Amino acid sequence: MMCFKETALMTFPIFTFNKLPKLWLLLLVAASFLVTTLPHGGKDIYDSKVTNIGAIIDINSRTGKEEKTAMEIAVRKFNNGSPNHKLSLYFQDSRSSPLQAALAAKKLIEEDEVEVIIGMERWEEAALVADIGSQFKVPVISFSAPAITPPLASSRWPFLIRMAHSDSNQIKCIAAVIQSYNWRRVVTVYEDYAYGGDGMLALLSKALQDVGSEIEYNLVLPPFSFVSDPKDAVQEELTKLLSEKIQSRVFIVLQSSLPMMIHLFREAKKMGLVGNDMVWILTDRVTSFLDIVNTSVIHSMEGALGIKNYYYDNTSSYQTFLTQFRQKFISEYPEEGYYEPGFYALRAHDSIAIITQAMDRLSSNTSSPKSFLDNIFTTSFVGLSGEINVKAGKLLHSPMLRIVIVVGRGYRELDFWIPEFGFSNQPVVAKGGAENSTDATRLKRPVIWPGDLQRNPKGWLMPTDTKRMIIGVPGRTSFEKFVKVSTNDAGKEEYNGFCIELFRKVREVLGYDLPYQFVPYNGTYDDLVHHVYNKVRT
Repeated sequence: MMCFKETALMTFPIFTFNKLPKLWLLLLVAASFLVTTLPHGGKDIYDSKVTNIGAIIDINSRTGKEEKTAMEIAVRKFNNGSPNHKLSLYFQDSRSSPLQAALAAKKLIEEDEVEVIIGMERWEEAALVADIGSQFKVPVISFSAPAITPPLASSRWPFLIRMAHSDSNQIKCIAAVIQSYNWRRVVTVYEDYAYGGDGMLALLSKALQDVGSEIEYNLVLPPFSFVSDPKDAVQEELTKLLSEKIQSRVFIVLQSSLPMMIHLFREAKKMGLVGNDMVWILTDRVTSFLDIVNTSVIHSMEGALGIKNYYYDNTSSYQTFLTQFRQKFISEYPEEGYYEPGFYALRAHDSIAIITQAMDRLSSNTSSPKSFLDNIFTTSFVGLSGEINVKAGKLLHSPMLRIVIVVGRGYRELDFWIPEFGFSNQPVVAKGGAENSTDATRLKRPVIWPGDLQRNPKGWLMPTDTKRMIIGVPGRTSFEKFVKVSTNDAGKEEYNGFCIELFRKVREVLGYDLPYQFVPYNGTYDDLVHHVYNKVRT
């Protein structure tokens, strides 16, 4: 059962009534009358309620430090403005371990008597903590959501509130970028966390199929904490991309820790896999690192496209928070070197606002866990991270994403993307589509690629004189006006016909050289298509 600890703010001295002067006795009676006739009784004036909030974060990570700072700012703001109701924060370190997060949740509930738990940056942590919350009937507000929502999630975790959108929206955004440039094959890159993460991979595979593309290869990096020499581990995996079998040069980084990401791009840059007609696309969780890495790391990532959550940074509430955040973060973490809040900090701040708004609507006579949860489920306001509208344990509104490109010493904004519409060069979308757009399937602003490339990257390994494009040609046909293979006096094959001439004309107008080689095939058309699909050389 949820309980609010009560601590007395004021006590009356004990008097012996037969020794009191009559005037004091009258004043005491009058004061007692006033107290009993005040709205809600005198309890709200003389007593203070304290709501204990448990927070489970990775305290030593950059994200955890931002979240802790933001939550403390939000709690201080509430406590300063509320004379009769206070919040008390209890932090536990998850150490990026789901098991540790579950143990921390149990400790917070049993020892610290918290009434709500917030945090959990990874879904693997949130799922276990949600199980604990359901067992003890304690609401859990997680900063993460599953890539694919499990069936009957609301029944399994009735006390869980997911304050994050699933990965499906940003995966669709990435697929839209792939479609916009007509890249047909991609390579996924991700750090293999100890507790999995295949949901994003499954979502990406399906989203790419929907736009006519596919995953050619999955490059899996070992967990950073499991390797003694991450540089060699990254080099070993990247070397596989230089194989003749892997043609795609579009790399999608789905998930990575900060130290692994730094090693990944440094080694990729050395091996010629960054720039030079290469494409790198980063999910939001990887793009967020751009704000905190130094210029040498940024340089190794030049030209990479990143997905970021959009939020309004020109409101008065954000500017006030920004000032408070900078002052507190510099004071507590001077070694960080970068003192701006990221999206995770805004979300952590808003999680406290969800709790306080739910408490404001909570009647003193119905302070049960269920009534508290019901009030959270009906919360609706505009927070620092955007619109907050909770229903059935998740946010109702669709996120607005922005696409950025790494350039110079930082990154710049390219476009916005909204699930219901597509690309737009403005963050405001009118009902039915963006006001300023005619084609929402393509990025609006031009991209300046590394090396001042005047065209879009091809997204695949360009053929060379030593490795030509192999083109299968039917050796025996009944329509020689279209395709004809013959042998000249020197015994060399000659290729003629409308299709052959059309190919040659198109090659002439290309902005680059395309070495190729015709190869006759005398089998069936079905076998020829099969050989092309499987890249079989005869």
